[in-house]
Amino acid sequence: MGAELFARVFLTITVDNGSEFTDYEGIERSALGEGKRTTVYFCHPYSSYERGSNENQNKMVRRHYPKGYDFTSVTPADIRRLEKWINNYPRGIFDFYSSADLYEACINSLFAA
Repeated sequence: MGAELFARVFLTITVDNGSEFTDYEGIERSALGEGKRTTVYFCHPYSSYERGSNENQNKMVRRHYPKGYDFTSVTPADIRRLEKWINNYPRGIFDFYSSADLYEACINSLFAA
């Protein structure tokens, strides 16, 4: 995607309080030099309603891989298939467009600007 396009697409990122986000400043920092490329916001602990779309994504993953599933047998190809299915799933919140449709439209509008 490149650093410049990343900064135009991901204006903010909302995360939970997991240890994978302890370097939030590194996530925000621009790879091109001084300044920030995005702003990271943290949800309140035990407030999954603050990241409803993320929770819905988790439910979609759980359709294929129930909680407690042993992922050692899951191949990169399996993950790519699931990713493609999730990204192309039409959603009511998007007027039944998929997230892939909207992402493509967003990227196209950035290049047209």
